[in-house]
Amino acid sequence: MPYWRLFYHIIWATKDRRPLIDPAWEADLHGYMRGKATALECIVHAVGGMPDHMHIVVSIPPKLAVAMIVGKLKGASSHYVNERFVAEDMFAWQNEYGVLSCSENALTKIVDYVTNQKKHHLEQSLDVKLERI
Repeated sequence: MPYWRLFYHIIWATKDRRPLIDPAWEADLHGYMRGKATALECIVHAVGGMPDHMHIVVSIPPKLAVAMIVGKLKGASSHYVNERFVAEDMFAWQNEYGVLSCSENALTKIVDYVTNQKKHHLEQSLDVKLERI
């Protein structure tokens, strides 16, 4: 097995950046994202977000394309939400996403940022580069 240390911070928004992620099922969505990413052979470091966007910090094996992982996470999670929580396929993600690689040294700071999304938004202590993606 090859040795690899790859860390990605991936961000994407809901369709039209509408607040579609309901706090009542947000934790279920985050758990689903963790499980799906793990099933895709990724290592999940953090999942977080706001009603209009999602952050996930993952290690993706080099044999897998980042775009493929993002596509599968977005597709499976929108299907999951529409099947379980909303009627008439009202939930969707935007087509676009942002992805940043990071060093192992920065991982703790990024995980903290993602884990504490609500606090950062409330206090307006946001990383503007990450939030406008």
